[in-house]
Parts: sequence; C-alpha cells; structure tokens
Amino acid sequence: MKSGRDSLADYELLELILFPALPRRDTKPLAKALLKKFGSFAEAISADPQELRSIDGIGEAAVVALKTVQAAALKLSQDEIMDRPVLTSWDKLMKYCRASMAYEKSEHFRVLFLNKKNVLIADEVQQQGTVDHTPVYPREVVKRALELGATAVIMVHNHPSGDSAPSKADIEMTMEVKEAGEKLGIILHDHVIVSKSGNNSFKTMGLL
Repeated sequence: MKSGRDSLADYELLELILFPALPRRDTKPLAKALLKKFGSFAEAISADPQELRSIDGIGEAAVVALKTVQAAALKLSQDEIMDRPVLTSWDKLMKYCRASMAYEKSEHFRVLFLNKKNVLIADEVQQQGTVDHTPVYPREVVKRALELGATAVIMVHNHPSGDSAPSKADIEMTMEVKEAGEKLGIILHDHVIVSKSGNNSFKTMGLL
C-alpha cells in the first residue's frame, strides 16, 4: 500500500490475488507456475479457466479470483472510453482492445459504434470464429449501426497467431463494410487488428 503497484513483481501480484482464495497456503509456487505456463501477468489472468485448472493446486476458488481481476481490469479500461470521444482517447481505446482481445484463442470481431460527435455509444462483439477465421457480414455491421443510431464505426478483431498483419480476406471485408456504410451515411473510421505482439491500423497503413 505504501510503495504502490510498481514495487511488485508479476509473481508477487499473482501471489496477493491467490492468497485470499487459498488461505494458509504458500501461493508463491503457484504464482511462478502460472507465469512459467502463460508467460506474463496479463496472459495468466486472461487464460481460459480450463487451462488454469490444469496447473496443480489451482482450483475453482483460484480461477474465480484470477478471472475476477481480469473482469475488473477490463471494466476499468472500458469506463475510460465509454461515452467519450474516442478519437481523442485513441491510446486508451487500443489498450482496452488489446486487454479484451489480444489473448483470446479464437478470432473475435468487435465493433465500436460512435455518434456524430465520435462519442462511443456501444461496444459489441459481433462474431466469434476459429483460430484463424471469423465470418463477418457487412450488412449486419451496417444494420446494427442503424439500429443504434450510430454515424461511424471502428472495427476491431484479433489474430491469435500473434501476427497483426491483415490478410487478403480482412482487406476485402473492410472495403465491403466501408462501401456499404457510405451509402447510408455511416463512416468506417478504422479497422484495427490486435495481437499479443501489437496492433495494426488500416488507416495508419494507408488501407482506409
């Protein structure tokens, strides 16, 4: 409490999270086992519950503790961007997208819906797919924007492989959404691909 979060190593933070769930037990070995298996604090709390349970000593109470911390972290990140102009809070938006999607084992396609002032009014996962593919239907994206009264959207999806470069299919789908939206006055501001290694923005790459 005196030194702050920066004074704690990743394994020490995990120890503190696990301690209330596993009273009267030394949680340091478990914390180090989590880091050995998953690689980092962020990946440990983002891991699938079944993978967490595969570690000897990690039971239901410990899984709940870890996933509660992840949920709280995502809620804090989301609250920093909801109902605010996202184009002036881009770094916070990207941190939220990475935290919520970069460690998923399958592809997720998320759409951020904005009003005419570019304020974020809705954040929705539209589709979930396989390890390397998510079916996206441009008409559904535009239809949902109209339902919400949105005038602009930002699309975000993850690449579980770790490579954040867009595929040919990603580029084609993005152009379809852009063209479908323009006909109805809905602007596609950007399409961002997130992965463990970083982010790639279609706008930054000159693809939008």
